[in-house]
Formats: sequence, structure tokens, C-alpha cells
Amino acid sequence: MKLFAIADLHMDGGAGKPMDVFGPHWTDHCERIFGSWRSKVGEEDSVLIPGDISWAMRFDDALPDLFALSELPGRKVLLRGNHDYWWSSPTRMRSVLPESMKLVQNDAVDIGPAVVCGSRGWLLPTDQDFTADDRRIYERELIRLRLSLEAAKRIAGGKKPIVCMMHFPPLLRDGNPTGFTALLEEYGVTCCLYGHLHGSLAWAVGFCGERNGVTYRLCSADSLNFEPALVAEFKEEDPADCYGTDE
Repeated sequence: MKLFAIADLHMDGGAGKPMDVFGPHWTDHCERIFGSWRSKVGEEDSVLIPGDISWAMRFDDALPDLFALSELPGRKVLLRGNHDYWWSSPTRMRSVLPESMKLVQNDAVDIGPAVVCGSRGWLLPTDQDFTADDRRIYERELIRLRLSLEAAKRIAGGKKPIVCMMHFPPLLRDGNPTGFTALLEEYGVTCCLYGHLHGSLAWAVGFCGERNGVTYRLCSADSLNFEPALVAEFKEEDPADCYGTDE
């Protein structure tokens, strides 16, 4: 089984928000993502989507986007991003979405050879615009991440690697530790995948690489040239590896 990731699909959701206003490289981005997805991903594979899936404001309006995703090959594991205002209660969403589409919210998903957990995250306290309101959300996200990690630990039972999705980068280029990195290290996470950052200047802000046993990787769609990135390949005879680049 291969594990892929791509964040920030920013599907239309009936909101009439074409992404090419952010640059010509976003032109027809969904068609490009879908085409690459079909060429790279098999039915036995899994694709992690760390947030900002659809511009829709209500769950019902997001359904066409979600069903379009569900028709692509492989299992999909979704995480909420800061623009996913349509995100409803997990119970309601799970009652509607197909079996091939899983959600992570204060829990974890067993994808066979690995366990996936995560939380949206938030601005980091070192951000110059960080406010008291941001502090409240940041601390709430730490609680949610711990809940998800606890669930992943129970499922993994020390026998499977834990892969974490976050939408906001949990670690910046300066490598200074955060509350999120402390949790990822505490629970022995193998790989952390995040999105949110767009454009070359922003891409340079997030940390990519290995730190204290955790591999961090930026997976926003534009940073991947709108192609799902191979994160790991699991073989029965070998342990899984998390890769820093497509291989």
C-alpha cells in the first residue's frame, strides 16, 4: 500500500471562488489534481488530505465536492482546515459519506499498516500577530491533538507507525519547539504532514525535514505542483518509511 498526501484542494463548493486569482499556476487546479491522482493512486492506496478541502459554507453545499473526491481511487482521510466552514458533526458526516472516506477529529483512523491522527493546529505563539484569542484556540488545539494521539496510540498498540496530519505548520523554519512538536515527540509520531502555506515565500516559513525523530513535510497543493505526494510505501516484509520527497 502506498500513502499519499495533498492539502488545500480548495474545491469550489458552489462558492464561485476561482483560485487563479492567486496566480496563473492555480488555473484548472482541481482538474490537474484529479488527473494526477488517477495516474498515481491505486484502489489499495490511501490519500491524506490535511484541510481546506472546499470553499463551501454549509455541509450540504460541500457534498458535490466530497462525492467527487470519493470517486477517485483509494481511501481518503480528511482533516478540517481553517477554511472548511462546512465541516459538520462527525456523526452527521459519517452517516452520509461513503465508506472509502474517513474523518479525523479528536480520534484516529487505522489504514492498515499505519494509524493516522491529527488536528487543525493554529498560529504559533511566536507569530507577531498572535493575540489572546489565538492563545485560546492554540491551547484548545493542543487538547484536541492529544486526544487524537491517545486514540492513535491505543489503535497502534506499539506495532504500527503513527502518522499525524495538521493543517497549520506545527513547526517553523527556525526549528524552535512548540506545544505541537512536544506532543508529536511524546507520542512517537513518525511523520507529520501539514498544509496551509501558499507561494514560495510562505513555503519557506514551514519546517521540512527531520527533527527529534519526527519527519515534517509540507503538502499544500501548490507546493506539490498539484500532484498527490508519495509519503510512504508499506511492504509486508519491510517496515514503513516516511519520505521527505517523492521516490
